[in-house]
Amino acid sequence: MAKNLWTKEEHIIAFNYYCRIPFSRIDTSNPDVQELAKLIGRSVNAASMKLSNFARLDPELQKRDISGLSHGSKLEKVVWDEFHNNWDEMLYESEKLIAKYKNKSLEELYDLDETSYKGLEKETTMKRRVNQKQFRNMVLASFDHKCCITGIEIGDLLISSHIVPWRIDKKNRLNPRNGLCLNALHDKAFDTGLLTITPDYKIHLSQSLQNTNYNFFIRYQNKPISLPNRFLPEKQFLEYHNKEIFIDN
Repeated sequence: MAKNLWTKEEHIIAFNYYCRIPFSRIDTSNPDVQELAKLIGRSVNAASMKLSNFARLDPELQKRDISGLSHGSKLEKVVWDEFHNNWDEMLYESEKLIAKYKNKSLEELYDLDETSYKGLEKETTMKRRVNQKQFRNMVLASFDHKCCITGIEIGDLLISSHIVPWRIDKKNRLNPRNGLCLNALHDKAFDTGLLTITPDYKIHLSQSLQNTNYNFFIRYQNKPISLPNRFLPEKQFLEYHNKEIFIDN
């Protein structure tokens, strides 16, 4: 007998996995897809199909004529919209559900010494740690775990860089469209305003960098970045970086 219709909780968990699995790797052989299936008690094929269903709602995939499966449930759209309207709360909610389905606490999943924190401080610290990790997972997955400037794909060297800084825009600090996957060196240059990404997704160096002989910067001047397979960086965030952070001298 077929299992009952997917619940909203299962949709929330599935979307969490959708965000952190590169789209090209959504298939039944992927260990993360298999983990999702086991977690919610569905077949691997059903889990893979559900993840593919979310792709039909992804405008960046639609622009590339990749629409996922053509039919899906109304709950997919509901959950998609809830995440996009409130990444901060929904990411944390989805991780709490995953912990619940694994019969573990968030402290166990994130190796947080719960004796070090109490009350509101504990909840705030846990939420920040969980959400920061998930922001990194989403951004790196979107860029297929490669630096969008150099193509470096050594995980320990990759940073999920905020376009508009964390401290500036609370609403969008966990929005994956406010993120770039950069290697540590170019992340530092981007963060300090020595280079920027223009709203048409090209690399632009400050004059001070252009006047150097550092080929690991110069060679990328005016070159396009490698675009993500979803969660394309918002042009308004890039405009902010160009105007408010970039040092054009």
